[in-house]
Amino acid sequence: MRFLRRSLVGLFLLAVTLGLLALAGQGVRGALEDRASREDRPRQARERVFAANVVPLVPETIVPVLSTFGEVRSRRTLDVRTAVSGAVIELGDGVEEGGAVAAGQFLLRIDPAAAETALALARTDLQDAEAEVRDARRSVELAGDDLASARAQADLRTRALTRQRDLRDRGVGTEAAVEAAELAAATADQAVLSRRQALAQAEARADQAETRLARTRIAVAEAERDLAETEIRAEFAGVLADVAVVRGGLVSTNERLARLIDPEALEVAFRVSTAQYARLLDAEGRLTRRPLRIALEVAGLTVATTGTISRESAAVGEGQTGRLLFAALDAAQGFRPGDFAVVSVEEPPLDRVARLPASAVASDGTVLVLGAEDRLEVADVQLLRRQGDDVIVRAADLAGREVVAERSPLLGAGIKVRPIRPADLAAEVPAGPDMVELSDERRAKLVAFVEGNPRMPAEAKERVLAQLRAPQVPAQMVERIESRMGG
Repeated sequence: MRFLRRSLVGLFLLAVTLGLLALAGQGVRGALEDRASREDRPRQARERVFAANVVPLVPETIVPVLSTFGEVRSRRTLDVRTAVSGAVIELGDGVEEGGAVAAGQFLLRIDPAAAETALALARTDLQDAEAEVRDARRSVELAGDDLASARAQADLRTRALTRQRDLRDRGVGTEAAVEAAELAAATADQAVLSRRQALAQAEARADQAETRLARTRIAVAEAERDLAETEIRAEFAGVLADVAVVRGGLVSTNERLARLIDPEALEVAFRVSTAQYARLLDAEGRLTRRPLRIALEVAGLTVATTGTISRESAAVGEGQTGRLLFAALDAAQGFRPGDFAVVSVEEPPLDRVARLPASAVASDGTVLVLGAEDRLEVADVQLLRRQGDDVIVRAADLAGREVVAERSPLLGAGIKVRPIRPADLAAEVPAGPDMVELSDERRAKLVAFVEGNPRMPAEAKERVLAQLRAPQVPAQMVERIESRMGG
């Protein structure tokens, strides 16, 4: 019985196996026949359609903006130097790096002992020179009186000689008397000549005394100037920089002690290419005073002001290209000399031009235009300006047509696309910034940190404080402030 049962089980398993193999073979055969039948039928090709963002080309009047980088400089900078040497015995208030001083404010004093001694000696020499001038003038007066007396005596001798000659001619006088009178007259004339020489010597002495007096007065004025230069004051209101002086230190003549900078009289110097410079010229070839905007990133905030182009450099400079231009700032709050800022200059407006994304124009100056049945066509445009991620082009024959905003290797002439227009994307409203509600303690900490930040401009500080006092505050701003305060 056991043998019979086992034989029946074996026959059953063998039958099941053979049935499964037959079923599998039938399935394989059916698959092969189905594949053969499909290969005999002709294939139907289906065109592939790509999605593409399109924008309309609308001619308009656009004011291009020339963007470059510039350096903020001070138009009023003075080197504080000393005209005398000596030891610094006194420093004024605010004489330190970054110290603000007013016009005429006392800065420092150099030991005036040597200058005072020189002034005292010069004044003593002046007294001697004045005394000598008075003595010389008196000598001139006395020499003049002596000459007048000698001339009077000579006149008397001359009249006596005339009288003796008359007596001799009448036979009353003698020849000896005439000769005696002639000898006396000659002696009187010689005395007059001597007195004239004495007067000339006295006048020469007076002239020398006057010259010495003038030189002595110059020496006194120079000594007074040297004494006054021992005290240095600010020429104008400004901020001190590069301070290199301490109390008790020795300074030499013409040594630079500090630099005085006027923080209100600032300008920006920026370099442009020759082509950009040519676009800023008027019809007569002169540089126009175009308005511009200067922006500086400070502590995550933007400090900006406006200005006007004032002048250009006289020479290009060795190893440089383009032109170096200068612009005066309308307001200097938040800027300091040496800042590296972004300069945006408004160029003359362009008429009948269009603004397109920079990715819409190929390197050969062509664009893809949407044609009939949403198929693409290649068209030429004139590239005029590049404005960040946009370009300004001129293509009068394409006015009102739609242009592919983003070129890709899959797109070309004759390809059919599914256009996605800006109106289709307008329904997707972007989510606004996350807003959070602050506790009183957390709000107070943030407000105290912002109010105590000395580097933040007053305008930006007021704007941030106004947002912090609102019921809900942007979460991104809160995170940025807390990252700086370490909280």
